[in-house]
Amino acid sequence: MTDYRRLYIPGASWFFTVNLENRRGNLLVEHIDVLRAAFAYAKQRHPLRMDAVAVMPEHLHCIWTLPKGDADFSTRWNLLKGYFSRHLPGGESISKSRTGKRERGIWQRRFWEHCLRDQEDFNRHVDYIHWNPVKRGWVQRVRDWPHSSFHRYVQAGIYPLDWLGGGVEGIEGDA
Repeated sequence: MTDYRRLYIPGASWFFTVNLENRRGNLLVEHIDVLRAAFAYAKQRHPLRMDAVAVMPEHLHCIWTLPKGDADFSTRWNLLKGYFSRHLPGGESISKSRTGKRERGIWQRRFWEHCLRDQEDFNRHVDYIHWNPVKRGWVQRVRDWPHSSFHRYVQAGIYPLDWLGGGVEGIEGDA
């Protein structure tokens, strides 16, 4: 088994990429209300600040800031993934390994995290999150993707509605 280690820093901000097991489906956007409820469920039990998010059909990116003294993002993801999985109809393909552990075949077991080092790193990842639906070919303009915190950033005056217009190269991130 892999010796998998994560860095836990209380009160830090984190960029996450979380994938579905089947990267060909539209499960997350088809069940966006269940996903929103799953986020609320996890946040109610273990508070966090959702700084940015973009939900694509088969994966999502987000930035969380945890409360001072709290570094447990893994429990939050466990709660969120479990809630989402329990509230979907069955029928997906489940491996023998997952069956033995009473797991559904919805999410990839792991997630990718990156502790944001400073404001520049934070800003770069927020940009990456909001650009991702265009990068992946789901829309032509950032503003056209409905499952993103981009619209909240526009309302707050952080981005103009036509940010990156019809396409720009050079948005970087770690995903």
